[in-house]
Amino acid sequence: MITARQSRAARALLGWTQETLADKARVSLTALKRLESESGLEVYESTRDQVRRAFEGNGVIFLNSDQGIGVLLVDEKHRQSRPSP
Repeated sequence: MITARQSRAARALLGWTQETLADKARVSLTALKRLESESGLEVYESTRDQVRRAFEGNGVIFLNSDQGIGVLLVDEKHRQSRPSP
């Protein structure tokens, strides 16, 4: 499950606006704003999944460990050698 912070960080790495991400993930802007809110608003898992897929399809890897959470943007040359998800 991606967090609000991970979504905002991934957008920043890609240089995307909320509108761009909503379009690429095929979710409503309202749903995306709920996902990225720090208020703990409820979001459908399908919305989180579509957002995650949009990011992963553009080279973002989500990191979750006992030490913390984060995102990694794989550069273009390494992205081409990775198998498709």
